[in-house]
Amino acid sequence: MTSPLRVVLDTNVVLSALVFGGGQAGQLRRAWQAGDFVPLVSAVTVQELVRVLAYPKFALTRGEQEELLADFLPYAQTVRMPQPPPRVPECRDPLDIPFLQLAVSGQAQRLVSGDKDLLVLAQAFHLATGCRIITMAALLSEMTAGEVVPEG
Repeated sequence: MTSPLRVVLDTNVVLSALVFGGGQAGQLRRAWQAGDFVPLVSAVTVQELVRVLAYPKFALTRGEQEELLADFLPYAQTVRMPQPPPRVPECRDPLDIPFLQLAVSGQAQRLVSGDKDLLVLAQAFHLATGCRIITMAALLSEMTAGEVVPEG
């Protein structure tokens, strides 16, 4: 029996699944809750999610924020980041670096993002680490088509 796919979800992907929850984002949420893949998190990526959930534009109460986190964090596997963290390709947005480092440290097979700064690194990152940087739609398409085969 193979273990579930190990996936890093960037903050915007998790946010879409938790706050908006319709369409593809809702499918993704149901997939992690069903154990179709294991989301990986680190202390830094969780802190980023907590920070973003508190943005005034979402108008979420503290209780609502905690409820949303409870719909994600129990399904996630925490990865302890080594010190120093792994070297990763240079990225234009420094806030994206922790997600690349998490993918390497957590031996992720996919990093899911809609962020152009990450997607532009997809080929070089895959060659260097074996982890593919793909969109939410691409991951869902792979899972639906049964193309996702975790290594190991």
